[in-house]
Amino acid sequence: MTLTTRSGDARAERGAPPDRKPRHPGGRGRGRVAEALWGYAFIAPTGIGLAVFHLWPVLQTAYFSLTEWGYFGGHTWTGLDNYARLLADPEVGRALVNTLGYTALGLAGIPLAIVFAALLNQRGLRGAGVYRTLFFLPVVTMPVAVAMAWRWLYNGDYGLINHGLSLVGVDGPHWVADPATALYALAAVGIWSGLGYNLIIFLAGMQAIPREYYEAAEIDGAGRITQFFRVTLPLLSPTAFFVSIISVIGSLQLFDLVYVMAGSGPAARANPAFPRLQTVVQLFYDRAFVTNDRGYAAAIVVMLLLLITAMTAVQFRLQRRWVHYA
Repeated sequence: MTLTTRSGDARAERGAPPDRKPRHPGGRGRGRVAEALWGYAFIAPTGIGLAVFHLWPVLQTAYFSLTEWGYFGGHTWTGLDNYARLLADPEVGRALVNTLGYTALGLAGIPLAIVFAALLNQRGLRGAGVYRTLFFLPVVTMPVAVAMAWRWLYNGDYGLINHGLSLVGVDGPHWVADPATALYALAAVGIWSGLGYNLIIFLAGMQAIPREYYEAAEIDGAGRITQFFRVTLPLLSPTAFFVSIISVIGSLQLFDLVYVMAGSGPAARANPAFPRLQTVVQLFYDRAFVTNDRGYAAAIVVMLLLLITAMTAVQFRLQRRWVHYA
C-alpha cells in the first residue's frame, strides 16, 4: 500500500515534480541564527550605551541610597536608614508638594499650546513661519538665560512687570520673594519656555489629520468651532497624551529655573518664599553637593524615580478613557 499526502496528490495532478529534500537540513536554522547575531550586533552599540550610561548609574544610585558617605569620601552600609529619614523629613514633604503643584500648573500649558497651534494651522495665515519661530525661540534658549531674564522681569523694585503695573496704579508684589506668588511665577516661566515645543508637536499632529474629515463635517453643517471640538480634539488626543507624558516627567525634574531664580544653600534660605520654591531635584542637589550627604541625596533621587514611574503608569492607565486612535 502506498501512502500519499494531499499536497503530493495535487502535485501529481498538475504534473509537477515531487518535493525535494533540502541538501542541508540545518541550513535554515543556521541562517536564522546568523540573522539574529547580525541583529544583535547592530543594536549592541545602543544597548551598551544604555547599559553603561543609564542602567548602571541607576543601579549604582540605588546602592548608594543604602549607604552613608563621609566628608572625605568612602561609604558604609546603613540599610534603609536613609529612607526612614525621608519619611520623617518635613523638608522632603514640602519639596514634594511644591514639585507636584508645579507639575499640575505646568499642565495648563497643554490647552494653551493646542489653541495657539490651531490658530497657526489656519489656511492662508500670513507670517506663520515667523510666528512659529518666535514661539520656538524660548525652547532653544539656555534655561539659565531664560531664568536670569525672568528674574529681572520679576524684580519687585525695578522689574519691568511691576513698572508696567505701576503705570495703571497697581503695586506689584515681589514675585519670587512672596510665598503667595512664588510658585505661580515659577510655573508661568515654565509654561512660557515650553509652549513652543508643545506647539510644534500639536501643529504636526493637526496637519496629519486627513482633510476629508473636515470636508465631511462641513457638509454636515459643522462650523469651525464645532470642527475643532468634534474633529480636531478627538483626533489630537494621542498627541496630547504624548505631550502630557513628557510635560509631567520634565516638570517633576525641575531644577535649573529654581536654582537660578531662588538659589541654593544658606543664601537661598534667606528668601521668605524659598519653602514654596524648593523642589525635589533642588533638594537633592542641596543634600548631595552642599551638605555632602550623598547617601541621603541618592535616596531622594530614587524616590523621585519611583514617583515618575508611578505617575507615568497612572497616565498610561487613564489614557484608555480619553485617547482616541483613528
